[in-house]
Amino acid sequence: MLKINEIYHSIQGEGSSAGLPCVFVRLTYCNLLCTYCDTEYAFYDGEDKTIDEIISDVKKYNCRLVEVTGGEPLYQNECYDLLKKLCDEGFDVSLETAGNMPIEDIDSRVKIIIDLKCPSSKMEKKNLYDNIDYIKPTDEIKFVIGEREDYEWTKEIMKKYNLDSKCEILFSVVFGELEPITLVNWILEDKLDVRFQLQMHKYIWHPETKGV
Repeated sequence: MLKINEIYHSIQGEGSSAGLPCVFVRLTYCNLLCTYCDTEYAFYDGEDKTIDEIISDVKKYNCRLVEVTGGEPLYQNECYDLLKKLCDEGFDVSLETAGNMPIEDIDSRVKIIIDLKCPSSKMEKKNLYDNIDYIKPTDEIKFVIGEREDYEWTKEIMKKYNLDSKCEILFSVVFGELEPITLVNWILEDKLDVRFQLQMHKYIWHPETKGV
């Protein structure tokens, strides 16, 4: 059984699949508490479901793209089985994880999106850098940047682990804390080979709207 906070059909708001219809499977619980977290409602509330029940719910939307997210989805051990079964059912599956839980046992068909935590999140020390050894070219690493210190730290991490040669790198701002144009200017000034992104769903709907 997995505790599920919500399953809903929306537009993918981030990453290389931004703008595409997607079914989101949001698992309950998280073992981090980032300063800018926008899904604290997923920390506790949820309904117990079997993997078969979850897949049945997903199939109702007739949508090929599925993202498993949280909270921290890998905090529940059965998440690994859920990801595999979704792939077996023919879905294009992605996983969004904070990167503080091991990813080496995740089915290779899953696109992994690791959200490495910058200093302003206050969770930087929880990053599990060993996960970088298991990153595939089709995966993505995301940095949510709230201030200049985060940006400089991110550049150091990218250089230290040679990240831009491993997979696509995503930069986004902490919503309401850093102006997008400021981060874009930094990227252009330093000629970084990264993808800037906005959280599209926060511009389509009210930023605090759930289930989108």
